[in-house]
This record gives sequence, C-alpha cells and structure tokens, in this order.
Amino acid sequence: MFHKLYHICIIYLNKIKLIYIYKIILYIINNNTNYIKQNNMTTKIKPKTIHFEDFPDFKPNLTPKQIFQLGSFGGTYWRPIHKDKKTDKYKYKNKHKEFSASWWKGLTDNQLTTPFENYDKSLNTYKVKVGTTLEFWIKKNWINDKYDPYGWVQWYCRFYQGRRCPDDKRQIGRWKGIASENGRFRKWLVTMILKKPNSEQKYNNFNVSPKIRQTLQHWGYQLTKSDFDKEIKSREK
Repeated sequence: MFHKLYHICIIYLNKIKLIYIYKIILYIINNNTNYIKQNNMTTKIKPKTIHFEDFPDFKPNLTPKQIFQLGSFGGTYWRPIHKDKKTDKYKYKNKHKEFSASWWKGLTDNQLTTPFENYDKSLNTYKVKVGTTLEFWIKKNWINDKYDPYGWVQWYCRFYQGRRCPDDKRQIGRWKGIASENGRFRKWLVTMILKKPNSEQKYNNFNVSPKIRQTLQHWGYQLTKSDFDKEIKSREK
C-alpha cells in the first residue's frame, strides 16, 4: 500500500514540475527583454552602405523606408505634434505623406502615427522601448524647428530625397557621434558582444544589447559582419 502511494505521489510531483517549468518558459518568452522575437522583416532587409557624394563621411546602411519597415519608434514617430492650446489643432500632422507612399506600404497608422503615450515596443524590431519625448529633445536644443520639427529621422528622410539645408552638417555630426565607425553606440555594441562567451560572439546575436541595436536602427544603421570584423581587427593593433 505504501509503495503504491509513494509512486502516485512521485507521478503527481513530476506533473507539477513539468507544469512549473512550462510556465517559466512561457514567462521568459513573453516577458524577458533578452529574448528577441525577430521581426520577419529583419531577415528580408539587408543593410547596405549608402554613399552621398557631397557628404562622403555620412554612411548609413539603412534607408528611411527600411528604418520604418523594420519596426521603429513604437509606432509613434509621425504622430501629430505641437498642439495649439487656443485652436486645439496640431501644427504638424501627417508629415510622412510628403514622401513616397511606397515607404509606408504594408504599414498601418498605429505603426506610424500612434500618440507617444501609447508607445508600443512590440512594434519595434528588438521589442524594447528606447528614446525619450520630443519635449526633452527640444529642451536640449537637439531639434531645429525651422527645418525638421520631428528631429533627425525627418531630416534624414528629406536629405535622402535630395534636399540640402544649413542644418546638414550638424545632423550628420550627430549621426557620426552615434553610428559611424567611431560612433559611441556602434563601438559599445561590439564591446558588449565581445564580452560574451566565444560561441555567442556573433554580430547578429540579437540577444546582445537590443536597446543599443534599436537605437542604432533609429539612426539608420544595423551592425554587419564586415563592420564587426573590421572593428575587432582595429582593436588588435
């Protein structure tokens, strides 16, 4: 009788363990920011260095279209901004429509014009929230309302289309500080990858620094194998 009861208890405990393990796995998959559910578009879009003859040191490898198609800004970038308190109307609205409709093909309004307070990190490539409010950027004088009230990406969209303006050098300088060969975010991403065990030291290990990767994407750059290898060689000198 005792042995039978013992075996029943063992079977019951094993079932509880399996249920518990299953719940842990589900939790990791659904909630852990280090677990990246890769956007299908990530495998379709291949970064390629873009060259501008008049600004040879500006070399992003994602087009404006690719930045958004990959999944960026939690769907909030082109939201209406600068609401007039008297008229209750926005000064800027639907500004993305000045660009080719092909850029937004397949994207819905919630991927482009969602209010910032409804930022949806699940829409982002790396499923993390990065960045801060427009008001913060304005206070830091990082946005020149005279040219591009939405900020750097709006500037890049217009620059990519051929517009040139007095703010170009400043905006390119900002990009260089973040995403160029000597950009702090790009270098830091490589450093974080190299801190991993040898088997995990891969340029496309998306579990490494998803926030830095998402930020770089917002600045028109995605780490490539050639850039990764080049950076490692430069550190060996």
